Amino acid sequence: MRPQEKIRDTETINTITGLLEQGVEKMSVIMRHSDRLFHKDSAMEPFMGLTEKGKDAAMQLGSSLPAPPRKPRFFSSTFGRCIETAYLIDKGFTKAHKIFNGHNVQAMELAPFYIINPPKAIAMVSETGNPVFLREWFDNKINESVMLNPEAAANRIAEFMTDQLKGLHSGEIAINVSHDWNLFPLKEFKLGLPHETFGMVGYLESVVIFERGGKAHMTSYQMAEKGLETVCL
Repeated sequence: MRPQEKIRDTETINTITGLLEQGVEKMSVIMRHSDRLFHKDSAMEPFMGLTEKGKDAAMQLGSSLPAPPRKPRFFSSTFGRCIETAYLIDKGFTKAHKIFNGHNVQAMELAPFYIINPPKAIAMVSETGNPVFLREWFDNKINESVMLNPEAAANRIAEFMTDQLKGLHSGEIAINVSHDWNLFPLKEFKLGLPHETFGMVGYLESVVIFERGGKAHMTSYQMAEKGLETVCL
């Protein structure tokens, strides 16, 4: 039986509101999609949508986003469960505040672009398990014909978010719905939060990039556990 994964919507909202209370004017938030369905056939992986619990959690997160004049803008991976999560967060916000936000934008940086050989990668994960596979990837023990260099992946995602930040207006929050494997490299290489110590990425868990003092900073709800608030990029 697959272990139950935590839903971290409260932690994500607390991180966002905490930054706003500190005077942050705009931010880029990358989060894992909500609670999802699984299939015995790994070939069906890209097509698995959300559970009913996951749908409710996404709606709840949207309704809990800061009220106007704060305005979310939505981006997602090309996978259906990420598009579905972004849509439901948007609808939750609309229901709470009666504001239409426009449509979700898909971005390859939020998809699993780092998987070069999906069948091989899936077979390796099935054999070793997710935590061991991730450690081997991060330690550069997996050939780059299978997985992109992990630090290069982290840099590409962080660059996408910092570029996004530059294009936001004051009061805007970019909500990027992605996958746990997109967050793991950021936590490993940018925040120093290895999964062996800080756990697996939960549903709706996030990493946030924001501007302070003319520089981009990154944080997550777990930074306080290290005695730090942010990391300057």
